[in-house]
Amino acid sequence: MVDPHGFLTTPRRSHPARPVEQRLGDWNEVYAGQDLLPIVTEQAGRCMDCGIPFCHSGCPLGNLIPEWNAYAAREDWRAAAERLHATNNFPEFTGRLCPAPCEDSCVLAINSDPVTIKNVEAAIADRAWDEGYAPPQPPGRLSGKTVAVVGSGPAGLAAAQQLTRVGHTVVVYERADRIGGLLRYGIPEFKMEKRHLDRRIEQMQAEGTKFRTGVAVGTDLDAADLRRRHDAVVVAVGATAGRELPVPGRELRGIHQAMEYLTLANRVREGDYDAPPITAENRHVVIVGGGDTGSDCLGTALRQHAASVTQLDINPEPGDERPEQEPWPTVPRVYRISHAHEEARGRAGADPRVFSAATLRFEGDEQGAVRSLHLAEVEPEGRRPLPGSERVLPAELVLIALGFSGPERDSGLADQLALRLDARGTFTRDPDFAAAPTGTRGPDGVFVAGDAGRGQSLIVWAIAEGRAAAAAVDRYLTGSTVLPAPITPTDRPLKV
Repeated sequence: MVDPHGFLTTPRRSHPARPVEQRLGDWNEVYAGQDLLPIVTEQAGRCMDCGIPFCHSGCPLGNLIPEWNAYAAREDWRAAAERLHATNNFPEFTGRLCPAPCEDSCVLAINSDPVTIKNVEAAIADRAWDEGYAPPQPPGRLSGKTVAVVGSGPAGLAAAQQLTRVGHTVVVYERADRIGGLLRYGIPEFKMEKRHLDRRIEQMQAEGTKFRTGVAVGTDLDAADLRRRHDAVVVAVGATAGRELPVPGRELRGIHQAMEYLTLANRVREGDYDAPPITAENRHVVIVGGGDTGSDCLGTALRQHAASVTQLDINPEPGDERPEQEPWPTVPRVYRISHAHEEARGRAGADPRVFSAATLRFEGDEQGAVRSLHLAEVEPEGRRPLPGSERVLPAELVLIALGFSGPERDSGLADQLALRLDARGTFTRDPDFAAAPTGTRGPDGVFVAGDAGRGQSLIVWAIAEGRAAAAAVDRYLTGSTVLPAPITPTDRPLKV
C-alpha cells in the first residue's frame, strides 16, 4: 500500500473515453491516443491492502492484483509488468476485453466503488511494451517433444506460449487465414486494435512457436494423423457453434448470425474487402441478444452508419444496486452501459436496448428480404409472452447474438480423436484436462482447453485454461512440471 488513506480520499475515476462523435468516425480504440498514466497511478493507490484480496478469487488467472497495483502507484512499471505477466500471458488483451469480475470482488465494492483494476492492468501492459519489458523468452534448451495446438484463440495461444517457453516444440494450427481466432475476427477493432495481437504473435514466433494458417484439422488434415505425428495434442477450438432463433421467418434474407457479421466487418479492417458484404449502412438494424456480442454488433452497426439500431434482451432490466441474492463477492447482474450503448445514446438520445423482449416472428417483402420483427414483452419468470404486448419493429438487418452452444459438430475433429460430448455440448475431459470419452480412459495424449471443454466463457477463463492445460501436457510429457496449474476443468466461472 502506497497511501493508507488512498481508498478514503481518492474517488474512483475510470479512463475517460474519446468523445462519442469522434470515435464513431473511426475504428480506433475508444481510449486511443490519450495519456492515462497519471490517472492509473492515482487509481492504483486506492488499493487498500485488505489482507485477504478477494480480487484473486474473482480472477480465474489468480492475478496478483494488490502487488502490481502497489508498483503502479509507485510508477515502478518494470516491477508491475513482471508481477502482471507472472500469471497472465496476455494482459493487454484482458485489460481491454475482460468484464472485470475482479472489480466486483474487490473488498472496496462491499460499500464503495472498487479499484479500477482493469484500467490499471491495461496501462501496465501497454507500458511494458513501450519500455521493452516484454521481450521474447525462448527456452534455454529443447525437450525433443512436439505438441500440436488446434486453434489459435486465447486458450490455444496461452497453451502454446507456455509449452514453448518450457522447451517443447509447438505448432499451432488455425483454420482461418490469420492467427487469433475470435480475437482476430470476432472482437471489433474499436475494442482491441489488432496490433496488440500481431505483436504477441511476433513475440511467440521469436520464442520458437510455429504457426500454420489455413489448415482445418479434421477436414484438411486428419486429426488422428496429427496425433501420431506429435507427442501430444491440445484441442482449443473454442465454442463457435452459434445458438439459433427458431421462429417463423428465420429463412428470410438479411438475418445473420452475429459472428458472420462481425467477421466480415473485421475483414474490411484487415484489407480483405473495400466494403463489408453485410452492412448496416442506412438500414434499420435489430440485434437479438443482450450480451457482449450484441454490444459489439451495436458498435459496429453505428460505425457503418445504420439508420437505427435496437438491441433486444429477453431478461428484465436490472437495477443499479446489487441484488440480495447475488451478494459480494459474486458478480451481480446490475445495469451496465458499454461504450457501444453510450455511443447509441449519444446519437439517438436513448438506450438502444429493449428489455424483457422476445422475438415472435419475422416478416419479409416480396423478394424474400426481412422487413420487420414482431416482438412481445415477456413475464419476469418463465419468459412467456404477455398477451396484448406485441409490437413491430422495422428490421432490414437482423443479427442473432444469442451466444454459443459448444464446439462445431461437423468438423471431423471429434470422431478422428475419439472425443465425446457431454450434456452441455462440450468435449468431456478429466481433471487434468486430458480428453476423456465416456466409459473409456480417453485418447492418450489429447488435451482439451478453453471453451471447447468449458463452454462459452470469458477470455480470462480461456487463458487460465490454456495455462493449466499446458501444465498438464508438460507433466504428461516429462513426468513433472514447473508450469503453474491454477484451475481444473471442474471449476465454473462466476455468473456474469
